Amino acid sequence: MCRNIRTLYNFEPPATEDEVRSAALQYVRKISGFSKPSQANEEAFERAVDSVAEISSQLLAELVTNAPPKDREAETAKARARAADRYAA
Repeated sequence: MCRNIRTLYNFEPPATEDEVRSAALQYVRKISGFSKPSQANEEAFERAVDSVAEISSQLLAELVTNAPPKDREAETAKARARAADRYAA
């Protein structure tokens, strides 16, 4: 259930709706303790995911920074290099 948490802010290209929704789903799964809710809880679960995704998108749109946007591909390459070093042993 727990995956790496990735920053979505200040990247070029910006985070997609799918990335924001995936992050919202991960968050709701974490706080609810459900990876897949029962039928009785499914509607509330989906409503929570939708709400978290909406407010997260709003937050990302309203944040301001003077830092230049990070290149998503470059950051991915750095993460892969760190993982290769970490698991090379």
